[in-house]
Amino acid sequence: MLKNFTTATEENQANINNWKTRPFNRWSFHHVKKFIPSIAIANDIHHQNLLENAPVSIKGFILKQLLKATATDAIVILHKGKIVYETYANGNDEHTPHILMSATKAVVGLVAGILEHKGEIDLNAPVSAYIPQTIGTVYQQVTLRQLLDMRAGIILDEDQQKQYDVATNWEPIAEGNEPLGLHDFFTRLKPSGKSTDHNFSYVSANTDLLGWAIECATGRSFNTLLSDLIWKPMGAENEAYITVDKDGAPRCTGGLCTTARDFARIGQLIINGGMHNSTEIIPPSLINDIVSNGDGDAWASGQWGKAFAPISKNMSYRNGWYMINDEPQMMFAMGIYGQNLFIDRANDMVIAKFSSWKEPIDYIALPLTHQLVKIVRSSLMI
Repeated sequence: MLKNFTTATEENQANINNWKTRPFNRWSFHHVKKFIPSIAIANDIHHQNLLENAPVSIKGFILKQLLKATATDAIVILHKGKIVYETYANGNDEHTPHILMSATKAVVGLVAGILEHKGEIDLNAPVSAYIPQTIGTVYQQVTLRQLLDMRAGIILDEDQQKQYDVATNWEPIAEGNEPLGLHDFFTRLKPSGKSTDHNFSYVSANTDLLGWAIECATGRSFNTLLSDLIWKPMGAENEAYITVDKDGAPRCTGGLCTTARDFARIGQLIINGGMHNSTEIIPPSLINDIVSNGDGDAWASGQWGKAFAPISKNMSYRNGWYMINDEPQMMFAMGIYGQNLFIDRANDMVIAKFSSWKEPIDYIALPLTHQLVKIVRSSLMI
């Protein structure tokens, strides 16, 4: 078990002003709903896919050093569908929902793809086809596909970014400022004259807008959709939740909070071709689309191509998922402060890892996390 850093001081002093900063994030990342309004994503207590434990030795000393160096709060490693390694720190345990940050986008991407497969949404349609209020805004002609793949060609200027941050309900509202919700932000977002090409360009607001479009297209709340399409049918062990803005709109870009085990179940579901028992939950065609149809050139020429080159020069991004296209091919979800889900389909390996890094992007912890994945793989493949 990793050392427990949680103290009464961190618990008592964590609030909306400091919840993302060290040391408070060690406690706040698994107590988000205590200070940010949230709504539940129900599981089915009568249908739980309980994972079997089958512990194995994974280069113990090296692994423990890497877990410590990457400020790990929780890690669950599955091999062939069984838990081969699991450990927790900082007050987390197997039933503790931890915030996913931007790894949320990958889950939203699955929901969007399932809905497209069902014919309930057209991802090639412009945002304004589902949200008429965006007519006349910077997002009017952007398609849902471009939002999903971070190729919308949108750049928020400094003032717009500040307005967006407050609208998410994740930041304190300065005295005298008007409280805005996410829908308010998007409908007031007039073109600023700034734009980019349609290579990969990461704008978190894109996925929040996508969440609104999904709700408009289906007439259902996002938390209900996630519950009915994935959470219940895959046999989630615990209820999850997602943060909402002042008007109840979900933070689809980063607000999902779930246990490490349930996050790992999503990975195993993908390895199993989208099937749980005899039920198809994720269409195999969606998994193949994510794996095969990301644009490598758009990634390499985009915002993060050079930054990720030391990890891989052969990457792509599709439906909120990152693809490393080297052998063995790996798909992963990633969020700031060290939230990850790694899926190695060739070797039937899943790693769900939650962390509380000191900085949103830790350029030491990031490559160490990928090194950890390689060490785990080599241990399991012996």
